[in-house]
Amino acid sequence: MQHIDNFSEIEEEFLQRVRSMVYCSAATIDLHQRPRSRVLHPVWEHRTGWVTTGPNTAKAAQLAVNPFISLAFIGDPFLPVYVECRATWQDDPVTRQRIWDLFKTFDVDLTVSWDNVDNPAYSVLRLDPWRIELYDLLHPENRKVWQAK
Repeated sequence: MQHIDNFSEIEEEFLQRVRSMVYCSAATIDLHQRPRSRVLHPVWEHRTGWVTTGPNTAKAAQLAVNPFISLAFIGDPFLPVYVECRATWQDDPVTRQRIWDLFKTFDVDLTVSWDNVDNPAYSVLRLDPWRIELYDLLHPENRKVWQAK
């Protein structure tokens, strides 16, 4: 295993892997301290992830109590990516519009879920990783782990 000090050392590989897998399994902790998983589609800008979601979901209630979320990208079971994050709501109008437009650049049509950016059911969740692991099942010596200081 390689411990990586600077995110820039893994950024290209990280973005290539998560963008090729697109969806991930995301786990939060429910109100009874039990894990709860669901599928998410985050979009990444460098090491910041963005998720569009509703403000009145089980996920929102769980993050209000415990703001940490664990992501597992497993499109390739031999090269999974694990991302441990702190999640924060970013619902100012400028960020809402910017993230709406960012998803369009990845060919994601958010109007499928929300008719427009002003829909109150549309919210933006920012993901700030504190740990990223690029796993390599066949070559464990190539496993890379970055952790925020």
